[in-house]
Amino acid sequence: MLLIVAYFIVELLLSIKVGISIGFGWSVVWVVGTSILGAILLRLSPYAIMDSFSKIGLENFNFKLAQNAAISYILGAILLIIPGVLSDFLGLILLGYTIYLRLFAKMPPKEKKYNNKKGDDDVIDVEIIDPNSSDNSTLKR
Repeated sequence: MLLIVAYFIVELLLSIKVGISIGFGWSVVWVVGTSILGAILLRLSPYAIMDSFSKIGLENFNFKLAQNAAISYILGAILLIIPGVLSDFLGLILLGYTIYLRLFAKMPPKEKKYNNKKGDDDVIDVEIIDPNSSDNSTLKR
């Protein structure tokens, strides 16, 4: 509860500071613009999520990366809808993370273990010395 109150206080102070810096009119344009962008992204979210999960079988993209991309996409769009500078900044960070996951993050390739030895692991190398053999010099004395 304390973190939520602290977030709203920081959000309010940061929004007032930015509003004073750029003016009231541009602050309204900012809030309305990011809300519209967030609503559009949220409306397109089923297609983005479906595309993320369709990459699982085609590329080196695992389920966890697809899940992270989907969650960060939806949370980023929701944060853009919420009016405020801090929420817009956090929303853009999450959308940037989504872009990073979709374009650059790949699953590390699995190590392929090739066994080129044909049955060598099953063989125990043993030398048997016959005491009656003529090659044994210690027995000829």
